[in-house]
Amino acid sequence: MATKVMDNKVIQTCLSLSAGIAKLPAEHMWIDYDREADVLYVSFRRPQRAGKTIETDDDILIRKDGAKIVGITILHASTR
Repeated sequence: MATKVMDNKVIQTCLSLSAGIAKLPAEHMWIDYDREADVLYVSFRRPQRAGKTIETDDDILIRKDGAKIVGITILHASTR
């Protein structure tokens, strides 16, 4: 029974993210989470090959290739 509860939690969490993800201007997306470092990596292209990284004041790294965002790294992801 505990597995079913966990499955439902995973499904509900994904559903809560789906509308926001669908609004992103990306055809493909890869998501990796490093639990130990609490860092979420979102890539819109593989390989990323970013030419520039912009660090924001709120611990977000925006990876760009020219004017196009190719990835985002979110530090302290679990507390946002």
